[in-house]
Amino acid sequence: PAVYYAGYVEDALKEYVEANATLAFAEGSPLPMPKDLKVGPAPYLAGLADTAGELRRYILDSLRRDDFSRCEELLDVMDEIYTILVTMDFPDAVTRGLRRNTDMVRGVLERTRGDLTVALRQRRLEEKLADARDSRGRA
Repeated sequence: PAVYYAGYVEDALKEYVEANATLAFAEGSPLPMPKDLKVGPAPYLAGLADTAGELRRYILDSLRRDDFSRCEELLDVMDEIYTILVTMDFPDAVTRGLRRNTDMVRGVLERTRGDLTVALRQRRLEEKLADARDSRGRA
């Protein structure tokens, strides 16, 4: 029991949740629930919070490849994760740092929203410039 409650096992469970949730979102599969993964609520929520950072990396990598196909969908997933986390109003002793993780998710979400917005607007501008060039060349 001493090792289990020292934090090592909980950190491993959090990473396990993060890996499974990230894989599910990347594949478009349903999010695994705590009972499916056989983890408690605190490591599940912490793993979900860390998943938002992985989704940000996935979105940024997609933007670098000019692949916008799932970016908005995954941003919505990040928003849903934040919505879930922000509704958890329990003492820190129960959630084990969830409030700090929730604040981190909010920051990651807003930065990602800004980066995606800039990338989408830039793509639209590039398309309009290309259209203008094409129509000028035909005239």
